[in-house]
Amino acid sequence: MLLPYFNKNYVEAGLDEAGRGCLAGPVVAAAVILPKDYEHPWLNDSKQLTKDQRLELRTEIEKSALVWAVAEASNIEIDQINILKASFLAMHRAVDQISAKIQPEHLLVDGNRFTPYPMIPHTCVIKGDGKYLSIAAASILAKTYRDELMEGLAQQYPRYKWHENAGYPTIFHRKAILEYGYTPYHRMTFRVRV
Repeated sequence: MLLPYFNKNYVEAGLDEAGRGCLAGPVVAAAVILPKDYEHPWLNDSKQLTKDQRLELRTEIEKSALVWAVAEASNIEIDQINILKASFLAMHRAVDQISAKIQPEHLLVDGNRFTPYPMIPHTCVIKGDGKYLSIAAASILAKTYRDELMEGLAQQYPRYKWHENAGYPTIFHRKAILEYGYTPYHRMTFRVRV
């Protein structure tokens, strides 16, 4: 069972990202502040859920969260500053958005590293999306938003099947790059091997 908070005395925002390992598209991050007493029997790491469960939970999270935001860093920004820094940039942008409505006092970040956000302490939690509700909620928003975005881009570039692989380095996607070349949405600093 996932924990409702790290420290009940603080207004906590959970942060997570989606798309770090992709060859194409942005990296997307979400920030979510849930009510302290929030619970949901399905809420878990987005990778443990079906697409239909994620979409249903997304609606539930957007309705029940005290505040939430989704932000991204583009493939161009990823190439300029590297994927790790771009992931943190997207997370900072999501925190910027929620801070305009509710100022978080503590950030719960999925993973083992984070660039500190000014004036807000943070705690990194390895596999946090399977441990804390707010991080799990952020993982669901980030993933569903990014999947939808890649499905939209797949209509412009159908040869890469992004509606199926979301830009991840599947064998099909890598072969398509070698056959048809890169699109404006590909990350040029990522190696393509078949």
